[in-house]
Amino acid sequence: MGVLTQNMPHRDDGPTRLVRPVPAAPIQQSSADPLAVLPAKVRQFVERAVTLCQPDRVHVCDGSEAENAALLRQMQAVGMIEPLPKYDNCWLARTDPADVARVESKTFIVTEQKREAVPIPGKGVRGTLGNWMSPEDLEEAVADRFPGCMRGRTLYVVPFSMGPVGSPLSKIGIELTDSPYVVASMRIMTRMGGKVLETLGDGDFVKCLHSVGLPEPVTGPSGIRWPCNPAKTLIAHVPERREILSFGSGYGGNSLLGKKCFALRIGSTIARREGWLAEHMLILGITNPAGHKRYIAAAFPSACGKTNLAMLQPSLPGYKVECVGDDIAWMRFDKNGVLRAINPENGFFGVAPGTSSTTNPVAMATVASNTIFTNVARTADGGVYWEGLEKEVDTSAGVTDWQGRPWTPGSGAPSAHPNSRFCAPAGQCPIIDPQWESAEGVPISAILFGGRRPEGVPLVYEAFNWEHGVLLGAAMRSEATAAAEHKGKVIMHDPFAMRPFFGYNFGHYLSHWLSMEQRGQRLPKIFHINWFRKSPSGQFLWPGFGENVRVLDWVLRRVEGEPCARRSAVGWLPAEGALRLDGLPQRPDLEQLFSLPGDFWRREVEEVGRYLADQVGDDLPNQVAHQLDELRQRVAELE
Repeated sequence: MGVLTQNMPHRDDGPTRLVRPVPAAPIQQSSADPLAVLPAKVRQFVERAVTLCQPDRVHVCDGSEAENAALLRQMQAVGMIEPLPKYDNCWLARTDPADVARVESKTFIVTEQKREAVPIPGKGVRGTLGNWMSPEDLEEAVADRFPGCMRGRTLYVVPFSMGPVGSPLSKIGIELTDSPYVVASMRIMTRMGGKVLETLGDGDFVKCLHSVGLPEPVTGPSGIRWPCNPAKTLIAHVPERREILSFGSGYGGNSLLGKKCFALRIGSTIARREGWLAEHMLILGITNPAGHKRYIAAAFPSACGKTNLAMLQPSLPGYKVECVGDDIAWMRFDKNGVLRAINPENGFFGVAPGTSSTTNPVAMATVASNTIFTNVARTADGGVYWEGLEKEVDTSAGVTDWQGRPWTPGSGAPSAHPNSRFCAPAGQCPIIDPQWESAEGVPISAILFGGRRPEGVPLVYEAFNWEHGVLLGAAMRSEATAAAEHKGKVIMHDPFAMRPFFGYNFGHYLSHWLSMEQRGQRLPKIFHINWFRKSPSGQFLWPGFGENVRVLDWVLRRVEGEPCARRSAVGWLPAEGALRLDGLPQRPDLEQLFSLPGDFWRREVEEVGRYLADQVGDDLPNQVAHQLDELRQRVAELE
């Protein structure tokens, strides 16, 4: 029996040493019985959570403007958020410094057998492809945390749809949370409210239970009022029961349970059972000068330019890019064997630092209204500031940093946290694709893998076939980012940009990807890209940003079957003269951009081989091992 489908004992000796929050005036529920509007299965779920968590009040969210305004006022009244008067309906939240990123080390997949969740690593090797917890250990962890955890708080019932409401590609979840910040953010990031309950009826849904965990203390450093309990943080997923439990963190990736927890970890397990793919990928539509439109999905690790690419402003005349989504893609073959994708989200939860009118003018226009900013700096006139806006924002009147302290340019300390975020509705993106809410999804013609690789890896190359493309995804490596609790710029393995998000054994995930070749008649072509290669002096070799359309131009021509490529040891590279460079103010060094140093690639193959052997072991599919052997033989001939 699942943790969320049984009555946990209520414990009266809750952690009273923790200071209770000051309750704000509750939102008025229209019915004397707030649960009367709920379908029977949802009501049972809520009642069990009430028995376990002991909230003072229950509020069923309808997703209305009035409800959202009341939540924002409530958070403002207790100092959890503050308005940003320079913009229209924008708000700033500052978190506890101990709650600023996803906590991978405290995130678990719960299964009966460990091998269902994670591969068994080699002897003496620490597994890095997810964390496993037994059902028994989860029950013990829940009993230690959740009883009485919502005393003095409101339990909010958040019905949400991942994907357009009613689409055959969409799934429904119910998140129970004691955080109004989560409710306001989920309203942006998902389709949330009464219409979801009507669509659900008595159907099945993903059960999501979240609590900030009775914060200790209520008032954090520098007067920041951000409820969390880092010492007890736990994020657990039970794929067999389609359950998610999150305790102790209010930060987005840990508390907005529709995002990574549902859309990727639980989503990938559902996708495996049902024969589709749930991936950490952006989706964009690109129209060439002849008016022919294609859709592309792309997987990059966090902070590697997904949002910038999804909102690309093309430099080549006649090209147009439109955004379907910047983070997650659910992809399924239709009856004609075409891979179709939806963006299951309803908003953007983007990294703020580095985003500017130079790097991503579309994102800057998107976040100018109805946005919740978290851990960015604030200017004296009620605007936002972060690293990357030095040339665009006047800071002379003063800046308050992400921890609420006065900040001085040139002080050496960042004004905004490196993982600070904006949470903005996708529908107000100026280049949102007309089909972004299409119930049947958009057809995917190409899949891109990539990451931050300062040396050795070419700007772009194409896989020889689907199996080789699966190896490209499995072999992805990139510099670490601030989106999780990693430090420094070490090159980390991040297969399929999914390493923190697998909901089941990565070896089985590879087998599932390989099986797509039998499921579809029109498979997308697979490419690897690297905008971040540097010269020996440390300068980027490729201008990036809007110029990246030149790479997409070549990708589209390959999709159309143009013979504009030359075979290499690692895949198909652009043929001489195939990459459009007209109009560039400075011609890039193509020889360096596409060079394949033999020593580098031989080390790369051995490192990837060692990683797959150590981390995946006996669960590595034979096809992937074969593709790696073939790559090893090819790079052996490189100079």
